[in-house]
Amino acid sequence: MKLRFSKMHGIGNDFVMLDCRDQAFSLREAQIRAIADRRTGVGFDQLISIEPPRDPSCAFYYGIWNADGSPSGQCGNGVRCVAAWLHREGELAIGDTVRLESPSGPVTVRLSNAHEVTVDMGVPSFAPSEIPFRADLQADGYAIEVGDETLMIGAVSLGNPHAVALVPDLHAPALFRLGPLLTAHERFPEAANAGFVEVVDRGQLRLRVHERGSGWTLACGTGACAAVAVMRQRDEVDDRVRVALPGGELTIEWAGPGQTLWMTGPAAFVFEGEWLG
Repeated sequence: MKLRFSKMHGIGNDFVMLDCRDQAFSLREAQIRAIADRRTGVGFDQLISIEPPRDPSCAFYYGIWNADGSPSGQCGNGVRCVAAWLHREGELAIGDTVRLESPSGPVTVRLSNAHEVTVDMGVPSFAPSEIPFRADLQADGYAIEVGDETLMIGAVSLGNPHAVALVPDLHAPALFRLGPLLTAHERFPEAANAGFVEVVDRGQLRLRVHERGSGWTLACGTGACAAVAVMRQRDEVDDRVRVALPGGELTIEWAGPGQTLWMTGPAAFVFEGEWLG
C-alpha cells in the first residue's frame, strides 16, 4: 500500500497528515498503529485526515486518530497544522478565517501567517456528564485516589476529557507514575488527558500532559486550554496566559465561563513521505 503523507508538528506534538479530499479514509486500526511506530514506521502522536465536510457550513472535515489507533475528538495543535496544511495547498490565504469541522464539532481558525494560527476552541465544559467524569455534582475541584495518593484535580472537556492537577514541581519523579494512572482512572469512563500544571504567575503556566492513546507528549493544545480553563475557574490566572510545554509555548485567551476560549501557536512542516506498508 502506497500512502502519501505530510509530517508536521505543533511545538513538538507531531502528526502524520493525510490528504483525503478526493479519496475516503480507509486505514484500519492495526495500520494506524504500524505507521505510528517510531522505530519501524513513521512515528506520530496523532494521525489526521483532511476530508470533505459533513457539515455544509464548514470548509473541510478533519479526523483524528491516536498512536494506538483509537479515535480522538479534538486536537488543538493538530487543527493549527490542518490550517497551515490547507494554506500550503492553496485552500486558505493568510489573514483568512475559516470554519472547520472536527469530530467534536465546528471550530473557527484564523491564519496569522504561514506558520502561526489562532483557533476558536469553543466553550469549555465543566459539567461531569459532558466530560464525561463520574461525580455527583459539578465542582471546581475533586479529590481522586490515584495509586497510593490523593490528588485534587479539575475536570473539563475541550472536545476531549481532561484532568488537571496543580503541582509544585513538574519534574517530580512521581508524576511519571501518576500520569498513566490518572489517564486510565475509572472516574473517566472514556479515559482522559492528564495534565500537571505549575503556576508561575497570573500570566504564565508550565504544563506536562500524558495523553490518552499517545502517552507523554511534548505538547498538548487542548491540554493547555484545559489547564487555563481550570486555573481561571479558581482565579489563579488572568484572561490571557502563556503556557510553556516541553516542546514550546502557546497563548491561551479566555474571558471566563460561557465564553469562547482562543488558542494561538505555531505549526511547522517536517517532511513529505510515502508509506509503503
